[in-house]
Order: sequence, then structure tokens, then C-alpha cells
Amino acid sequence: MDLMEKTAEAPSRRKDMRSVRLPKDHRPVKAGRVGVLLVNLGTPDGTGYWPMRRYLEEFLTDKRVIEWPKALWYPILYGIVLNTRPKKSGRAYDEIWNRERDESPLRTITRSQSDLLGERLSDLGEDVLVDWAMRYGKPSIASRLTRLQEEGCERILVFPLYPQYAASTTATVNDEAFRTLMRMRWQPALRTVPPYHDDPAYIDALAASVEAKLAEIDFEPEVVIASYHGIPKSYFDKGDPYYCHCQKTTRLLRERLGWSKDRLIVTFQSRFGPEEWLQPYTDKTVEALAKAGTKKIAVINPGFASDCLETLEEIAGEAKEIFEHAGGERFVHIPCLNDSVGGMDVIEAAVRRELSGWL
Repeated sequence: MDLMEKTAEAPSRRKDMRSVRLPKDHRPVKAGRVGVLLVNLGTPDGTGYWPMRRYLEEFLTDKRVIEWPKALWYPILYGIVLNTRPKKSGRAYDEIWNRERDESPLRTITRSQSDLLGERLSDLGEDVLVDWAMRYGKPSIASRLTRLQEEGCERILVFPLYPQYAASTTATVNDEAFRTLMRMRWQPALRTVPPYHDDPAYIDALAASVEAKLAEIDFEPEVVIASYHGIPKSYFDKGDPYYCHCQKTTRLLRERLGWSKDRLIVTFQSRFGPEEWLQPYTDKTVEALAKAGTKKIAVINPGFASDCLETLEEIAGEAKEIFEHAGGERFVHIPCLNDSVGGMDVIEAAVRRELSGWL
């Protein structure tokens, strides 16, 4: 019996599981459901100083993100960073803000991914609930896990939406999920989705997105840059596999497209602070390419499941300006997979695989 045949029988089995015999005076109990929680990095509630400060404080006090000792980092954070960074970051967010919904594009896209996944999993029955959360900001992981548990989810699959594993992304989502369980009297069983940096469905979706975008434009890029969010080099030296995952994703994408190493290259963006980060740096690379005579480039962000500040403002905006100022002529940003058909195929495939045995 294959997975589809098994899942076709799942609703009736779960219905039986929910028929719990209770004493007449027992309070109502919801049980037998399975939850899926998509989790993205996070978003401020607004672009003003205080929403940005609250968001940055939660983000930058996470030990997984900044591994410096508090005695060294907190005076810098509270004395300088949180007094200056909110205004700068607020202006950047304001350039990409979804004014119709009054929210960041990341919130808009993640909600859509959750809604679409719920529709795609409708064949599994009404007792599979799909929700979404942010590691930093709202809705919080704790609030959504609690909601799923209260709705009778005895099993919950947590999906950190990061293709490549890093302690500062995947691990901190898992940390927060398990911290939430530590406060629960009645804990659901919990699974987490592993990184999918080399999943064939993911590589195929990336390749299709590249081919589709290049077919739309009226020029042929001389170089395509796969730009990933950076991490401090010291994190890699301590054993974080992120760099290796990024390299493997790019190699597999290059092979899938039939391109050379010179046609598709790897860079790292979004460095912060005085430490050395993974290199080569994206901004330095686009500038160097333009100065060396490269006139046409494209940039894709395979490390992001959804477009956000780092892709829309930093790459489609800043990197484009750097390239053109240095002598480049044509620049195109290839959107993330987002809630496209290909992007949702990747998410659905991973969720169905990881739910195996629960349904």
C-alpha cells in the first residue's frame, strides 16, 4: 500500500481515535488531530522605532544568533545597536512594506504558504491542521503550538523554512519549540523537518524558477550569483554545516542547469558586526564583477524560502545599485520560491514525507 492509499484511510482512523470514552462530569477534550506548523525567521509589526526595536531586541538577544558573552555583547547592543539600528532598519522595511495589509512581505507570503498547504493536505481530512509562526515577532511559536495543542493536536510537525541548516536559524526554531513544550502539562509528540538543501524537489523547483525568469528577460546574464545569508566564520569553524549545505545546493543546481562553475557562483550577504563572515561577500563580488567588465548579472537567493528584507531590499535594491554604480548595465533578481506552485510542491513533499507513520 503506497502513501496515498494509506492517507486515504487516515480520516476514519483518526475519527476512531478521537472517540474517547470519558466520565459524564469530565471536561471536554479535543484529541486525535495532527498539526503542521510552518516557521519563518520573523518580522516586525511595523516600521517605526519601537516595533523595530522590539523585534531587533528579541532577535539579537538570541544566543544562537549572537554567540558573544553577554558581558561583551549587551553593552554594545543596548548602548549602541538598539539606539541606532531601529531607524535604519525601519527605513529599509518601509521600502518593501506591504501597505495593503500593513505588514512585511515575509508575513504575507508565510501566511499564504500555510493557507495553500492546508488546501493541498485537504485529502488527509479535517483533523490535519496547518498553521504558521515566526521565530521572532508575531505570531510566536509558543502561541501557535499552544493553539494546535488546544485544538486536539496530539502530534505536531514543526517545519523551519530554511533549506540549509544553521544553528542560528533551524536550531533556534527547534529550541523555541521544545522550550514551549517544557511549559506544557500535556505535551504533544513533536517532529521537526530536517534541512532540505539537497532534496531533488527543491533543486528542481530552483532550476525551474531560474529558467522561467531568464526566459522572461531580454538579456542573457554573463554570471548568475547564488547569494546566501552569511554567518560568522567562527560558527563554521565550530562545526556548523551551513557553508557545506550552501555549496551543495549550488553544485546540484549547477548540475541540474548544465552550467559551469564560472556561470553560477556562490556568495554570502548580510554580514553584521566586526567579525569575519563567510566569504566571498555578495556586495563586494557584484562590485568587482562590474569593475572587471561584466555588464549583465542575475542573483538568486536559494537560502530563503520567502522573499524578505534581505532579498527585496538588500539584493533587488542595494546590490543592483552597487553593480550599476560600478559600471554594470543589466541586473535581475530571481524571486524566491515563495508560494508559487513550485515552492508549494517542495513544502508539500517534505511535509507528506515527514508525516509518514503518523497518518
